[in-house]
Amino acid sequence: MLDTFITSRVRRKIVVVYAKYPDFKTHVRGLAKLIKEDPGNIQRELKKLEKVGFLLSEKQGNTKVYCTNKHFLIFKDLQSIVLKSQRAAQKRQRL
Repeated sequence: MLDTFITSRVRRKIVVVYAKYPDFKTHVRGLAKLIKEDPGNIQRELKKLEKVGFLLSEKQGNTKVYCTNKHFLIFKDLQSIVLKSQRAAQKRQRL
């Protein structure tokens, strides 16, 4: 269901991870391993999500680490949508 609203597969995976686990922090390569996507595509999507305010980043040495901006205007709404969407998908799988 979430794929209807967020059409980019990579962006959707990133939003799900950060909405589901708001205390999660990682760098591009760590996220690439987790969601099994190309680091180049992930970096592009992370920059877009940071630009709109959904993610924050900080430099740790030579690495840029991303985390959820819990103060993002629609964060709670987005988190709720992600969680409901995943519950609905689990229910469909059980049937």
